[in-house]
Amino acid sequence: MGRFHEGEQQLQARVHPALPKRMARTAEIALRDFMPDQHRDFFALLPTLVVGSVDDAGRPWASMLAGKPGFVTSPDPVTLQVSAKPAPGDMLAQNLKQNAQLGILGLQPETRRRNRMNGRVTHLQDDGFTVHVEQSFGNCPQYIQARLPRLVGAPAEPPVKPEDSVLSPRAALMLAETDTLFIATHAKDEGVDVSHRGGKPGFVRVEQRAGFTQLTLPDFRGNNFFNTLGNIALDSRAGLLVVNYDSGDLLQITGQAEIVWDGPEVERFQGALRLLRLRVEEGRILQGALPIRWSQPAYAMQLLETGSW
Repeated sequence: MGRFHEGEQQLQARVHPALPKRMARTAEIALRDFMPDQHRDFFALLPTLVVGSVDDAGRPWASMLAGKPGFVTSPDPVTLQVSAKPAPGDMLAQNLKQNAQLGILGLQPETRRRNRMNGRVTHLQDDGFTVHVEQSFGNCPQYIQARLPRLVGAPAEPPVKPEDSVLSPRAALMLAETDTLFIATHAKDEGVDVSHRGGKPGFVRVEQRAGFTQLTLPDFRGNNFFNTLGNIALDSRAGLLVVNYDSGDLLQITGQAEIVWDGPEVERFQGALRLLRLRVEEGRILQGALPIRWSQPAYAMQLLETGSW
């Protein structure tokens, strides 16, 4: 039977004292320890897969794998097989180990469908890895920008540009211009999660502080699961992934996160219920890492009721 963990329940209770009880009933239906056939078939259609992992220091990282549709398969309801390897320099290459916890997000931008699965690595193969399902659930299509993917030639080994706590102008621009990012979090004994965030270009604020870069993004109305923020309530570390849909570049960042519940900044950002703030610690740009390019976006209708910085 599905359940929400302590951090998720804390945030639900902060929204309304009665919400944890109501969401507990939802969890019994929505959170599964297996993938329904619809999800299994869905993963097999995708040319990309977003993966959240944790390094040896306990820091979350978000990654994206790519391949021809069919590179992800599910031989049974509790198993997902991935026939793809991380791009050189991707932190996932270091974090993929036997019994490692992973968060997995399958997202099909052109239809705005997405499904999530969290589990553990059971096998490492030369061409990929196998994950045993611990939690599976679907997500709504809100805030997803519709894009059509197009496979291009396999990239050469991508140059890797390290980033430190003060992001380079190039990395800062990727964040400031993006309309989509992915965030990986984890909590001890509760596994790894990776989720999608979308907004108008400019929904991520980038500020250069003394010795570090600070990122701030809105948290809009959602499903009250609080998977991401619930993990952050228990472990404040988080990892972000930004994709350049024109060049195939990836920007990976890890740092310390905090939730801003109220105040003038929250009130000023149209549509925000709260804010998520990240102090950057480390990152990297993988140039041209993905063998896919995407069409120009059709923005989600929910963005009409949201702002930007």
